[in-house]
Formats: sequence, structure tokens, C-alpha cells
Amino acid sequence: MTLQAKLQSKIVSAFQSLGLELPEGFNPEVAISTDVRHGDYQANAAMALAKRMRMNPRELATQVVDALHSEGVDELATLEIAGPGFINFRILKSAWSEKVESLLRDERHGVLAADSPENIVVDFSAPNVAKPMHVGHIRSTIIGDSLSRISRFLGHNVITDNHIGDWGTQFGMVIYGWKNLINKDALKADPLQELLRIYREVNKLCKVDETILETCKGELVKLQQGDATNLEIWNECVDVSKLGLNAIYDRLDVSFDHWLGESFYNGQLAPLTATLEATGDASLSDGALCVFSNNELPPKQDPFKEKRDGEWSDLPMIVRKADGASNYATTDIATVDYRLNEWNADKIWYVVDARQALHFRQLFDISQRRGCKAELTHVTFGTILGKDGKPLKTRDGDLPQLANVLNDAVEQSRKVIEEKSSDLPADEKEQLAEAIGVGSVKFTELSHNRNSDYVFDLEKMVALQGDTAPYLQYSNVRCKSIFRKLEETVDFSSIKPEIEEEGEINLSRMLSRYGEILPNVLDDLRPNILANYLIELARSFHSFFEACPVIQSQGNTRLTRLALCELTSRILSHGLSLLGIKTPNRM
Repeated sequence: MTLQAKLQSKIVSAFQSLGLELPEGFNPEVAISTDVRHGDYQANAAMALAKRMRMNPRELATQVVDALHSEGVDELATLEIAGPGFINFRILKSAWSEKVESLLRDERHGVLAADSPENIVVDFSAPNVAKPMHVGHIRSTIIGDSLSRISRFLGHNVITDNHIGDWGTQFGMVIYGWKNLINKDALKADPLQELLRIYREVNKLCKVDETILETCKGELVKLQQGDATNLEIWNECVDVSKLGLNAIYDRLDVSFDHWLGESFYNGQLAPLTATLEATGDASLSDGALCVFSNNELPPKQDPFKEKRDGEWSDLPMIVRKADGASNYATTDIATVDYRLNEWNADKIWYVVDARQALHFRQLFDISQRRGCKAELTHVTFGTILGKDGKPLKTRDGDLPQLANVLNDAVEQSRKVIEEKSSDLPADEKEQLAEAIGVGSVKFTELSHNRNSDYVFDLEKMVALQGDTAPYLQYSNVRCKSIFRKLEETVDFSSIKPEIEEEGEINLSRMLSRYGEILPNVLDDLRPNILANYLIELARSFHSFFEACPVIQSQGNTRLTRLALCELTSRILSHGLSLLGIKTPNRM
């Protein structure tokens, strides 16, 4: 149990022992103090309750403190009433010592598994096949992967699904290009680049020759009708695309349980639209089958309404076009059905650009109308900006390809390594450049609130100073280097830590908060909570290292400080692994 949880339990018991008639829903909480000068934890429950019960808050706080003494809180902390009724807790040195000892023996680093594990489906990355991933895929891929890792560690059953775009209008052009423009040698060398090339070439041809555009449309119709040749080309496009995509995913250390793309649901779309029409959830409008508002929400909150010329008008979701074709809205409804029926999903998270907000509001609404009990969440994110403050693009105005972005980050890391660690073997420098470069891209993404835009600045990202992945990786290396200097092996299972100095207390405090902070990531699905914690932990370690000599100290003081270094390395490594970032042994 965390220290916060222990204090929480005691303050609940303290309130109960007072014999007060507590309001329904009242839950006295203990929070991590924002300023350690006032203590390690703080409770404002006496103030909140006193206001509701028209009591003097300081008098109530005094009663609560007396009850807390009776509950044995003195074994954990000293108490102080501050201001109009805040209760501050300052953890005792003996309690820090016991906490550090328990962390040394805890493979979960003080993090408790969820009491009620849930089936969570995480839909992320989802690129279109026949195209290389671009910089816009960074956010979905990296956020989705970290949320999956964290949720699994917290004890949930996580199912990751790469819902790739493998059944769309672009395939008419790709199939035409395959038949007329493909370079087989280039396809073998770099399949995604060759598929992108022929798509672009055909797109240009279509703009100047309408007969080619009509031919492309015909190729798409033939594909949708099951033409054997076009299906064979489509299958090969998907296969070679997956090879190219997996090269990027391998580099990012990202994997999926399933790759159920749009095509997987193709056979379910006609029965689905027939059901939607039969149940009255969708109706015909100008030949198209549409989902309209059920008028149960106020217009401002209704995703099927929009204001035009001062009046509220219908904004339907089209699930079957007038020509009989389905679209991605239809596919997404079928996807919800599948995830509920086959995976028994309790929650489904869609890690997708905020610009798709309306689509997901409509999808969630119609899914709930049809009986969906799962919690559906659109995990939105902002835009990656260039140094000019505008969305990051190449000189040609295109989105930079993700492979090139990673290559640039690794190259920038390589320069830093040559400056700082030129004596390392060549192969180790290459591995280090890859770990730092890719890790820098990931950490820059994850250290920001996902809904914020951020500037993509390679020089800052790979710097050893600042809120960066290299700073954390170096902090871990510094921890490990201490043990390489030892002549003896340390048996951490037998150490009885004695926390005394302020630097030791500060580091113990940060180490103990891993178990308190990590579960909070899932409250609002924000990995930056973990990223920012790791930065604070690294800072605390460096302050400790400067103030408290480790190897030069003696006796149990030396063992205690070695234990703190060991725990710092364990938690930094583990926390970074949950963000998908590798920790090298040397830098």
C-alpha cells in the first residue's frame, strides 16, 4: 500500500469515528502536497465538510487530528493544522526507511494492480496502406503504445488493434498504377516508396486526363465486386505495405495484437445497414441511408445538429451512399460491434487526431443507441509544429515521412555522441544513437499534454540537459556507473535502510510516489503525467548525488545510499520502458 493510501485509510476512519452524519458522496481525500515546505501530504476534507455542515473548519480539523492520533497516524507522520483548516502530514524518517526497504523487495516498484481489471481495446496508429507513415502518425502511434503498456502493467487486459486503411478509394489509382507504372525492382527495395510514387503519378494523370480517372474508378468497382486480378494486386499491396510499416514499428518497438483493417469488416456492412434501416436507427435521405438525431439532447450538445444561418439543421451521418457504397462510418459501427461481441470490451480508446471529433461523437452516439455499454473515448491530440510555429512540413509542402524524421533524430544524436563519447566502439555508438534518437522523439511527444501543440526541435530533443530523453537515459547510466565502481556485490535483500539526510528524504519521497502517480495516467489518459514524474525523479537523484556522497560514505549510510541509487535506476528504467524508451548501459 502506498503512503498516500495509508493516510487516506486513516483519515476515512478518523471521520467515521467522530460520529458525524456525513453527507452522501463525501469522501475525505489525502493529496500529494504541492509544496513540501508544508508537508508531504495534505487534506482539506475538514474545510469542505465544515462548509457543508456550517461548522467552524479549524475546530473540525482539530477534532479530525485528535481522531487521527487515535488511529495511529503517529507511526507514519507528524500532523499540523494550517490556515483555516488544512491538515498537513509530514512523513517520519522511520516511515521513509520502511518504505525504501519495501520498495527494494517489490518487483512492482510500489505500484498496485487494479482491483477490477477491465478489457480495454486501444485503437491507434492506423495508417493507410500503400503509403509511408508520415509525421502525423507519431502522435497516435506513440501515445497509443504508451497507454497500452501502462494499462497492461496496471493489470488490465489490453487488446491493441491497428485499424489500417486498406479498403478505400485510393486503391483504384494504386491498382491502375500497379498495372501500368510499377517498377518491380523498386517495389522490392522499398515497397511503400514505390507505391507512393505510382499513386502520385496516377493522381497527376487523372487531373489531366478524365478517361484515366474513369478507368481508376472502374478498377475500384472491380475490386469491390471481387475481381480476381484486382484482389490479387490488392492483397500484394497490403502485404508489401505491412512489410514497410513493420520496419517502422520494429524501430519504434511498437507491436499490435491485431491488424483488423477496414477490409476485415467488408462482409458485415450490407447486413449492418439493413439492420440500421429496419430498426429505424437510419433512414433514407436523397437516396443515401443516414443516421439522424433522435432529439434526446439539446441542439448544442447534439452531434447530429449544426447551426446554419441562425437555425439548427440536421447534420446526419451517412452510412450508405446514394450509389450503394458504404464508407468508413459504416465500417466504424461494424468495428464497435465486433469489439463488443468478440473481445467483450469494457472500454474502447480511439487515439485519433482531434479533427475527427465530430465523427467520433456521432459514432459514440449511434453505438449507445444500439445498446453499447462499453465506455467509448476519443483520445485526442494536437499538432506537431516546425520552428516557425506552423504545422511541420517539408519544403515541398508535404508532411515529412516518419522514417525521415527518425533518421534525422538519430543523426542529430550521433553528432552529440561524437562530441561527448567519441571513445566508444563504433557499433555501440550506432546502437546508442538509435536509442537516443528514437527515444528523444518519443519523450518529446509524451512529455507534452497530448492536446497541446509542440515544436519539433531536434537540437533540444537530443540535449543532455533539460526535460529530454537523453537527460533521463544519462541519469540512469549515472546510477549504474556507481555500481561498476564497487569492489563488492551488494545484497539488497538484506539492507535495512536508515533515511536521515534531507537529500535522502527528498529522493525517498520521489521514489515512493511512483506507485501513487502512475495510476493517475489513466484518469485522463495522459502519459505526460508519467514523463513529468520521471523528470522530477531524475532531478531529485542528481540533487541527492551532489549532497550525499555514496561510495565515500561508510557502514549502513553507504548501504542506504546505494539502495536509493538502485531504486532510482529500477524506477527510471521501468518508467521509461512504459513510455517505450530504451535505457542504454553507457553514454
